[in-house]
Amino acid sequence: MSAFVPAKRVQRIKESPSTAAAARVRELKAAGRAIIDLTVGEPDFDTPDNVKDEAIRAIRDGETKYTPVNGTPRLRQAIRERMLRTSGVEYRDEQIAVGGGGKQVIYLTFTASLDEGDEVIIPSPYWVSYPDMVAANDGTPVILTTRAENRHKVTPDELRATITPRTKWLVLNAPSNPTGVLYTRDELAALAAVLVEHPHVRVLTDEIYDEIVFTGERAVGLAEAAPEIRDRVLTVNGVSKSYAMTGWRLGYAVGDPAVIKAINLLQSQTSSCPSSITQAAAAEALAGDQGFVASSVAVYRERRDRAVELLGAVDGLSPVVPDGAFYLFVDCSGLIGRTTPAGTVLENDQAVTLYLLDEAGVAVIQGSAYGADGCFRMSFATSLETIEAGGAAVAKAVAALS
Repeated sequence: MSAFVPAKRVQRIKESPSTAAAARVRELKAAGRAIIDLTVGEPDFDTPDNVKDEAIRAIRDGETKYTPVNGTPRLRQAIRERMLRTSGVEYRDEQIAVGGGGKQVIYLTFTASLDEGDEVIIPSPYWVSYPDMVAANDGTPVILTTRAENRHKVTPDELRATITPRTKWLVLNAPSNPTGVLYTRDELAALAAVLVEHPHVRVLTDEIYDEIVFTGERAVGLAEAAPEIRDRVLTVNGVSKSYAMTGWRLGYAVGDPAVIKAINLLQSQTSSCPSSITQAAAAEALAGDQGFVASSVAVYRERRDRAVELLGAVDGLSPVVPDGAFYLFVDCSGLIGRTTPAGTVLENDQAVTLYLLDEAGVAVIQGSAYGADGCFRMSFATSLETIEAGGAAVAKAVAALS
């Protein structure tokens, strides 16, 4: 039998760096190493009881059959009401798509819309999966490198200079993974003014962290801030992060009915529909008691403040103070060029993260995985005790450098 050769779309992509980092941590732990894992991008809280209870009720009541491709009527109503409550924007059923997580919805969006050579503008630092999802669907990822002095936010001039006749999508993720930065209403309006000049460009806004915000104000999305281009904005969200439901796998998108129809057509030929039980649980999460969200955000804020304090006090490290999400993006360029106790020169951010893993037993993810060399990402979706231990171990390891 001849050797299997993966399709070209598979050869174009790589394994998710965050998945690879998590696998490496598991290997080290299995080998007996004590590892402080700060790589995981999911809440350490359990799913709220009211959501779990609703899933159990759905099972007992026999809600275990296929559902419509775009979700049960109850889930669609919960999505519509949630969007109206949080953004003031009203959507219809034909403007809703649901899938097995926001990640699947984004992937299906690119599958539904990209032809060979179509360009997708992806600001860096970016979530690790965006470029590979574009490449897997025959598109061309165009990386727009943002600047630290602008808190890694796209400026109108940068956007204008990056758009070409082949641009199909701009991807905006706020609060961002990995930086946690959030755009203001005025900043979004300024970007929209550029997009008005280029009516062929659509915008995919990934707002999966929009409930986890530390500024004291709610997150404002592009569809809300710029009604003049709302028909070109596809807003993606889900229940994974805000409701500690990562394993339940439920994401959704709202926007142009033509785009939604194409996504739903693909969904009908892939998984048909998300789990009916997950849909019942997600409807309860979106429409039920929101106390869990407020209490978990308060905990994340405390963890963020402590992580910033600890890492910011280490010579050679400079963290971005995040507006939301649960990541700390740290500039570690001050460590590059230093020498380890073993005599090895740290030549790049990957060398820094490997040194922290080997010397301090602290697992973080190198910034180059997010399109930003000289940095690393740590998650503070873990206990305060773990953050304290990780910060102390990093400080000790950095102090040993020369």
